[in-house]
Amino acid sequence: MALRATIFKLELHIADMVRAYYDSHTLTLARHPSETDERMMMRVLAFSLLADEHMVFTRGLSTTEEPALWRKDLTGSILTWVELGHPDERRILQASGKSQEVVVFCYGGPASQVWWQGVSKGLERVRNLKVYAVQPAAARELAGLAQRNMALHASIEEGMAMLSSDTGSTVVEIEAWR
Repeated sequence: MALRATIFKLELHIADMVRAYYDSHTLTLARHPSETDERMMMRVLAFSLLADEHMVFTRGLSTTEEPALWRKDLTGSILTWVELGHPDERRILQASGKSQEVVVFCYGGPASQVWWQGVSKGLERVRNLKVYAVQPAAARELAGLAQRNMALHASIEEGMAMLSSDTGSTVVEIEAWR
């Protein structure tokens, strides 16, 4: 018998001082059986940092043709393609051809640095790529905020995000690698 996705309900309130974006989103997240709370909460962080009315969570791990999140325009063209972790160089190249912008959020510490050193040379010509890194300890703290029914407040300033809920809060430094 196949395991089913676990459904999480999220009320997300965003105050992004960098982009002057202030809004609330009622979201449903399906956590794939193989997905950790850490990765799921990194999806929430990525959503918070890039949020607008068209940003959505995709089927993610259950399909290889889609990223973790994306933003499409009204014609269905992909504006932003968001990956988590250490995507293959070829996947990033394909995504850059399919979308106006590709954003990668790494959260593996030294493993992320090794990954980036390995793929950065091959991605030099990709002009629409942004790469951000989050320390593994911060990703673990984010995982501690995960609940089946969550209400999170995200305050975003230059280079950092503070996420808080009734159960606690964490400050996440976001380091821009590219």
